[in-house]
Amino acid sequence: MVKNKHNKKPTTLLRLVSTLVGCVFMIHLIMLYRRNYSVDTLEVSSQLLIHHPIVRELERVEEANIHMPPPRKRSPRAIKRPTTLVEEFLDENSQIRHLFFPDMKSSYGPTKDGGNDTLHRFFPGKIWLETEGNPIQAHGGGMLYDEKSKSYYWYAEETDETHDLHKLNVLERPKVIYNSDTGKYVMWMHVDDANYTKASVGVAISDTPTGPFDYLYSKSPHGFDSRDMTVFKDDDNSAYLVYSSEDNSVVHIGPLTEDYLDVEPVMKRIMVGQHREAPAVFKHQNTYYMITSGCTGWAPNEALAHAAESIMGPWETLGNPCVGGNNVFRWNPADLRDSRYLWLPLIVGGPADRPLESSFGFPMWSRVSVYWHRQWRLPSRGGKEIA
Repeated sequence: MVKNKHNKKPTTLLRLVSTLVGCVFMIHLIMLYRRNYSVDTLEVSSQLLIHHPIVRELERVEEANIHMPPPRKRSPRAIKRPTTLVEEFLDENSQIRHLFFPDMKSSYGPTKDGGNDTLHRFFPGKIWLETEGNPIQAHGGGMLYDEKSKSYYWYAEETDETHDLHKLNVLERPKVIYNSDTGKYVMWMHVDDANYTKASVGVAISDTPTGPFDYLYSKSPHGFDSRDMTVFKDDDNSAYLVYSSEDNSVVHIGPLTEDYLDVEPVMKRIMVGQHREAPAVFKHQNTYYMITSGCTGWAPNEALAHAAESIMGPWETLGNPCVGGNNVFRWNPADLRDSRYLWLPLIVGGPADRPLESSFGFPMWSRVSVYWHRQWRLPSRGGKEIA
């Protein structure tokens, strides 16, 4: 019997494909094992929360239902055409501007007579008053939960009369974390000049969460420009600086020193060439999540959610987290002090929107959803609010 030597090629190719598929399958099984999906107390608590009736109410898709005004000419030579929602938002003379920026008549806060129930509700986009009855000015700020005082602190952009903090310069996005080893509250911030060419970070410290904070210095972290930034403190008390860099084309992540006063020389470049800014990082069930904005200045753009099993990456994009009312924007380019706050429920659960960029299939972590609501309140159970 004469054997055909060419018969070996299809068999070899089939074995190669089968081996590759088997390897991919085994990798996914190993990843599943590492994720440890056993039902523990935390997961049971999360399942109970997901099925809470008010949580189901928060997941209801609610559209903005904005009716566009009739077309009009914006200049004598312009062609009369329908305008987009973004154009109406950016137009100071828009007929529907009151929908984007409600006036003081609809404001809310502790000094407004709206009943006790309004104190436990959020009204995204409306003017929020502080205890003296004035609009809260806390744009581009950061939140800190202080374990010592059991209180939340909201830090806002501020100016001073000296060097980096001169009134003609820029101080944005102050973020505060507590160092339990030194007993200091450490503030990191974006420091810039009026032309946004300095592109640095600034560091300040305080003995209390309310200050005063002593300004230490500014620098270019890792030798790069730094604009929109945040800091993240992990469960093991290690902390990280996350910032948009290289003309906002790349996001950098690097660990801070043990005293949180400087960056370590280690740094990872992520989202290369994606032009993302305004990073916000949180951790849920051992997965790290980040929400970023596109680079369009004060003009609206699509948010994106990202996830990783390690804070240093690799990071994968999950998709746009916004659900319902996606086209309602609150930065006011004409008057930044009149920009509004959007406090909305964020829920982690369900499959991700996009496949993995680095391998086959979809990621095993959950998508992030931010649901639009005209008003909402935190779910409660047994008289206690669930955060």
